[in-house]
This record gives sequence, C-alpha cells and structure tokens, in this order.
Amino acid sequence: MRFLSASQFLLTTLVVKVAVVAVLATMLVRFRQFRRILLTEQRAWRERLVFAAAFGLPLCGGVTARLLLDYNASDLTLAGPFLSGLIAGPYAGAIVGALVGAPALIAGEAIAVPFAVGCGFAGGGLREICPKEAIWRFSPTLFADLHRHAWQLVSRLRVDWVVVLLAAPVGLELLRLGLGFRFGEHLFHMQPPNPWLAVVVVASTVMCVTIPIKIWNTARIEHRLQEQEKLLLAARLEALSNQINPHFLFNTLTSISSLIRSQPDTARTLILKLSRLLRRLLRSQEHFVTLREELASIDEYLDIETARFGPTLAVEKEISEDSLELVMPSMLLQPLVENSIKHGIGRKVGGGRVTIRSRRTGEHAIIEVADNGAGMPPDASGDGRNGGIGLRNVDERLRVIYGENYHLRFESTPGQGTCARIRIPLVDVPRPQAMQAASAER
Repeated sequence: MRFLSASQFLLTTLVVKVAVVAVLATMLVRFRQFRRILLTEQRAWRERLVFAAAFGLPLCGGVTARLLLDYNASDLTLAGPFLSGLIAGPYAGAIVGALVGAPALIAGEAIAVPFAVGCGFAGGGLREICPKEAIWRFSPTLFADLHRHAWQLVSRLRVDWVVVLLAAPVGLELLRLGLGFRFGEHLFHMQPPNPWLAVVVVASTVMCVTIPIKIWNTARIEHRLQEQEKLLLAARLEALSNQINPHFLFNTLTSISSLIRSQPDTARTLILKLSRLLRRLLRSQEHFVTLREELASIDEYLDIETARFGPTLAVEKEISEDSLELVMPSMLLQPLVENSIKHGIGRKVGGGRVTIRSRRTGEHAIIEVADNGAGMPPDASGDGRNGGIGLRNVDERLRVIYGENYHLRFESTPGQGTCARIRIPLVDVPRPQAMQAASAER
C-alpha cells in the first residue's frame, strides 16, 4: 500500500485473482479422475461429490486465507460456486457454496453462505436450461464478439445463450456490490472507488468464470483428439493385419497348386497343414504376441514349406533365451521367412538354409531372418519399402506402431544371401512363475 494507490491496489488484486483461478483450474485438470468427470455430461452422484470436493476445498482455503491474511485475491465466493453449478449441476454448486461460505460465516459474515449457495444454484439452473455445448463455448474471447451476439439477440429475437451466460455472473456481481453496500461487513465484496473500476470488478468476475471453462474445454478437446488418433491407429493396424492374411494365403495356395498334378499326396498334406494354420489364425485376433508365440506360428508355416521343398530346406534358430517373452506385432516374421524361401532359396539350385536370430541390445531387441540364397540386386537392398506387399506391410506396421525410427532393413550380397533385420523396443510380459510369486506376495 505504500507504493500503490487504492485504485492501483484494487486492479492488482483483481489481476492476481484471475491468475489464482487459472492456476487452480490448470492444476485440477492434471488429475485423471477430475479430467474424466469433465468428459461426460451425465454424472453420477459420486462424480459430482468428487468435483465439489476437488474444487470446493481449495476455494474454502482461499476464503480462509483472505480472512486470516487479508489476502483478498484468493476469495472466489461468487465465481467458484457459480462455475461449479454450471459444470456439475445445482447440487454440486450448492455444496461448493456451502464450503466457501462456511469460513466467512464463522468470521461473522452472515450473508456469505446464503449468497454463495444461491450462486451455486444459479449456475446449476442455467446448466439445466441451456445447451451443454453453449456452456463450453463460454470463453474469455466472448468480449470480442459481444456486439455480434447482442445484434443477433435484437435482430432475430432469439435467445443467445452466450449473452444469457454472460448476464448471470454480471448480475450476481452487481447484486453482491449492492448487498455489500447495504450490509457492509456481513458480506465480502470489492469496493471500487469509481464506476469505471466497478466495471473492471464485474469483468474480472466474468473472467474468473470463463477462464476455467476455457482451460477445461481445451483439455476435453485434447482428450477427444487423442482418442480419435488411437482409433485411427487401431483401424490402420487392423487394415495392415488384414492385408497380410490374403497375401500369405495366395502365395501358399500358389505353391500347393504347383504340386497337385506332380505330387498329389504332398499337396494333400500341405492343404491339411494350411487348414490347421488358418484355424489358429482365425482363433487368434490379437495384434501383439510374444516372440515365443510368433516362433510357434512360424513353425507351422515352415511345416508347409518343408513338405514342399523336402530335405533341401534347412531351418536354424539362434534365439536368445531372454528374448522369448518379448512382445511384438503378430505375423511380423512370417513375411520375412516367406521372402527368404521364395526369393532367396527358391532361386538357388540345391536348396538352402534359413536362420532366425534374436538378441537383446540395451533397450531394444534385434530380430534377423537370414538365408544363404541367391541374394538381392544392389539397388533392392536397404529399405523394406522397396519390397513386395508382405515386406512393405512389415515396414509400414513397424513405422505405425513404433515411429519413423523403426523400420525393416536389408543386407544382401548377390549369390551369398540376404539378411532382413528389424529393431523394436523391449516390452516383456511377466513369466508365469513371476506372476504367481507376485500374486502370492499380494
């Protein structure tokens, strides 16, 4: 007060008051349970009580700070209950009003509780009659478009809910100023020394209502965008997964059809094996499996190829024991093994060998499918996006799930063989013994 006049001190208090409510709204929206309450319009009693407690107790502390420390900027007796009623309903607004008014009543401000509870019911009553989306559009930027809303209200003679929502806190603040002028110390209120500062006081009350709504609505929009992004990602993965099965089935049937005339018994055996493999694929709709489960699926596919090639096809596995529980996208290795057999060993006279390797390096796992077949041309090595449908699918799934830094890479030497390599982050599932031990501890 030594450095500020009465008007300057009042303006500073109002600015700090708006900052306090903005900080409180930002802190509350960081909590998951509070943010979940904002996402639904139909709330159970438990959710309303949680909202009232989460918002009302800090406001009660602000009123207590004002009484004990003479810190007027922390008092939100009007804006707090009105905002609670507007968002969570009349009863939540009334509960917050009772919490906010209780310390003031104890301090001798007899009108505090009725006024605060009335503000809560006023906000709740507006919530009951106006569209819910109109409430979320009630933002601090309304002052810039206020002339347009007023003209629409006058010219079309239709209810503009933005004007109604604005009129409510303005009317309540004017009522508080009137009651404070009439009853003095029985109700806390700002005392503007001139009409211009009275306008500023009313405007600050509106800002204390609109700023939290703006912050919470931004959080709601961000959550919805995240949910839409998750749904889009799931749909994209589903499309990529569905693309694999027809491609795999087409190639396998092509292999079987070439044996029907020359080796009918072998073709019959392959059809039986293929039916078992397809039956397992139909039963499993999971997008992610462990490396152990993926290798079991590869074994079923290799049974088909071994029956086709006979002893000329050798398969070796160099799997580290600590990588078997690694979680990875399902059907990720089958196109790589198929590519090695079809384009590597299939073009080599005398058969060949396919080697599947896995190892852990730091926070990632390296999985390789190598063959000693005919190899690839120099211009075809490198990126998996240059391959066929199956290889492009594998590369795309890696990029969609893990990001642009994860993709399929090839190393090939013509006449010596090809190595397909993927690198994925380490995500393990608990082993059965560890899960049983954990449940026993609990």
